[in-house]
Amino acid sequence: MQEKKRIVLAEDQTILREGLRTILSSRADFEVVGEAEDGLELTQRLQEWDPDLVLLDLTMPKVTGLSAIGEIKRQCPSAKVLVLTIHDSEEFIVAAFEAGVEGYCLKDATRNELLAAIDRVLSGKRYISPGIADHVLEGYLHGKEPRLVASHWDDLTERERQVLKLIAEGNKNSEIAETLCISMRTVEKHRANIMEKLDLHNVADLTAYAMRKGLIPL
Repeated sequence: MQEKKRIVLAEDQTILREGLRTILSSRADFEVVGEAEDGLELTQRLQEWDPDLVLLDLTMPKVTGLSAIGEIKRQCPSAKVLVLTIHDSEEFIVAAFEAGVEGYCLKDATRNELLAAIDRVLSGKRYISPGIADHVLEGYLHGKEPRLVASHWDDLTERERQVLKLIAEGNKNSEIAETLCISMRTVEKHRANIMEKLDLHNVADLTAYAMRKGLIPL
C-alpha cells in the first residue's frame, strides 16, 4: 500500500481550511496531519507533524507565512512548501521563491489546479500558477536578477516586518514581546527602527502601510 503524503494546512481562515481539508480528503494518498491558524503555531508544531508538504498562506497573524518559510526549511529540510495566496504581485512572488518555496498558487485556482500543483511540488518540481508574473519568475528561476524596485520595505529586516504586522493588528508592545518571545526594550527598538526607515511616525500611518504591503487585510 502506498504511503500517504503528510500535509499541513497553514491558513488563518477557518472556512478555507475546512474547504482545503475536504479537497485533500478526496485523495487516498494524502493525509492532513496538522492545521495552523497562524505562523507561530505552525513553527511551534512542525516537528510534531513532520510534514511532506506545507500548504501555506503568506499573510497570517502573529508570524507571517513569508517569515515562517525559513523556519520550515530549518526544522524540516525535506518538506516542500506550496504557497496558496491572493497575492500576485512581483514583490511577494520573488520574496517567496527567494525564501525557499517550491510552488506558488493563487487562491482563485480550481480544485484540479490545486491538486496538480501539490502533485508537482511533491514530485520535486516547481509550480507557478499560470499567468502570474511570468516575466519576473522566468528571469529569477534562470539565475537572473529579479526586477524589483528598491524601496523602504527592502530596508526592513524580517523581525521588523513581524513587529510591523503585529503593530498594525493593534497589539501593544507587551503583547508583541510575548508573541515573539523578546523583551519590551527590543520591541521598542524595533518600533523606532521601523518608523525611522519608513519615515512614518504614528500607528495609523504604520497600519496603512502594512495594509498596502498585504500584511493585514484591507
